[in-house]
Amino acid sequence: MSAAAASRKKAEKPAAAAHARLPQGGEPGPSKLAQVRLRPDELDALHEVMRVLDLSSTSEALREGLRLLSREAAEVGAARELRAFYAGQPAPLPAGTADVDEDELAEADRMQW
Repeated sequence: MSAAAASRKKAEKPAAAAHARLPQGGEPGPSKLAQVRLRPDELDALHEVMRVLDLSSTSEALREGLRLLSREAAEVGAARELRAFYAGQPAPLPAGTADVDEDELAEADRMQW
């Protein structure tokens, strides 16, 4: 195989792998470089996460972290919207749901999951 052919083959492989990680319906677009400065303990934690989750690169681990942060931010935003909608009052229980008394709450606290 010639050097040019080997170079083309090598260039095709990452593009295919990147396309496989796209969300459904996602289109590849230009990427941007973001830098992060980590303390030694944070870097150790990142490497441990990469090992446990079998993540192949720092970029992959940081993208996964961003996905989790985005999901958490959406949940926090939804909770804020619910609190605003109910103006600080507790949301009503679904029809047919009985109120919980103190004994039931105490029993739930003692339960082990």
